[in-house]
Amino acid sequence: MIDDEPLARELIKTYIEKTSSLTLLGCYESAADAVKIVMEGTIDIVFLDINMPMLNGIDFATLIPSSTRIIFVTAYDSYALQGFKVNALDYLLKPVSYSDFLKSVSRAIEWKSMSDAYSSLAASYSEKSAPRMITIKVKNQLVQMRLDTIEYVEARNDRVIVFRKDSEPLSSLMTLKEIEDLLPADTFMRVHRSFIVNIPLVEIVERNRIVFGKTYVPISENKREEFLSRLGK
Repeated sequence: MIDDEPLARELIKTYIEKTSSLTLLGCYESAADAVKIVMEGTIDIVFLDINMPMLNGIDFATLIPSSTRIIFVTAYDSYALQGFKVNALDYLLKPVSYSDFLKSVSRAIEWKSMSDAYSSLAASYSEKSAPRMITIKVKNQLVQMRLDTIEYVEARNDRVIVFRKDSEPLSSLMTLKEIEDLLPADTFMRVHRSFIVNIPLVEIVERNRIVFGKTYVPISENKREEFLSRLGK
């Protein structure tokens, strides 16, 4: 828990301590004080204020490892969009009720469970030949999909959207890194911080973007040379 307001910090601390599924590893009044423990990447969730002196929550969030998810706790709803762009799992407005806190914790537990499952799948795939199918959780179902039907994957807030040929997109509560680890690197490439594409299914490249029907997938400048090289193979 990181918050420069003593009362807000104490409230969330109390909530954490009365919730059996959580273990409080630290309580800090500034992001600077918490940098060392958070950057170790061993913490699953950080409850983080946004409006703090020296290093605010949004800036600090860009430094936090992707294995740690963020639940923002703030008095300002104007930061919501920025918050979800920096790996935020949820966004709680002060004063936070215990019921809203528990809802966020439930989402965090679901994310942790799926994250562990995807890590296990990725490790299994790395020990075998490249998979022809992958399995992801969509709502309460496990869905298998053929790799050669996946055109591209987009990260949106706390989930990924898988876009497939001649099928409806599928949404799953996971990070782009987690699905990237499941996809074979010889055919899939992250071309932007929010997009992964299936190289063999790329047909049209227009300036700095890939065209899939009526949709445009941006190509980051630092990925352009590698992408064009792989496209030419």
